[in-house]
Amino acid sequence: MRALVALLALIFISAQAEPLKVAVASNFAAPMQAIADEFEKQSGYPVSLALGASGKFVAQITHGAPFHLFFSADQSKPKALLDAGIAQAGSQQTYAIGKLVLWSPGQDPQQGKILNGPYRKLALANPRLAPYGSAAVSVLTQLNLLHSSKTRWVQGENIAQTYQFVQSGNAELGFVALSQLMHNGALDTQHTWLVPSHLYPPIYQDRVVIRDAHERADTQAFLTFLQSPYAEQIIRSFGYALPGQNQ
Repeated sequence: MRALVALLALIFISAQAEPLKVAVASNFAAPMQAIADEFEKQSGYPVSLALGASGKFVAQITHGAPFHLFFSADQSKPKALLDAGIAQAGSQQTYAIGKLVLWSPGQDPQQGKILNGPYRKLALANPRLAPYGSAAVSVLTQLNLLHSSKTRWVQGENIAQTYQFVQSGNAELGFVALSQLMHNGALDTQHTWLVPSHLYPPIYQDRVVIRDAHERADTQAFLTFLQSPYAEQIIRSFGYALPGQNQ
């Protein structure tokens, strides 16, 4: 009996030692890292972050990737996991509302007039995989520049790779997330055009709990912490709006 109790205790300790595994859309990498670091300090629960394209995470989770939480860059992908019975019913919730910017490090985007040319390459995230890429396509469509610009597109697998295309100079300009150019609540560069929100659908970013992860104490603690004043201040400092607040 003592051996059995010891074994159960060991299993319990091992289960508790397993980090909370969180899949995060790449646009939210910096704020999530800051939130996770503070959460670990305050709670003692370890957190393991995976960063990447929302579409790829859905494929991985569908095929059994052992994530506990999924923070998407849109609403449709968490809903797909709910509809498939992979995510916990009732767990979908908007955690941030993203904003799109046109970034041109070498010159003033001129309120988007730079899109009329001349330029060699325009970076945007793959619209089939990344919501920020889909938003960029909406902007180009609204400005009647979709067809004239398409031959000059360079597409990133996700918004992080899109940012790298522009940062490296492989593209003179690109559509990226506002959060990627924010630091301590201020823009790192003035070479940006904050795209008017009427030119693209709102980028509501939702999260879901995967499978039975809602039974874990660290899952509930993390979701509670995400709604704390500290976490909300971090999210706003990276240029996101929060649900129920003016965008």
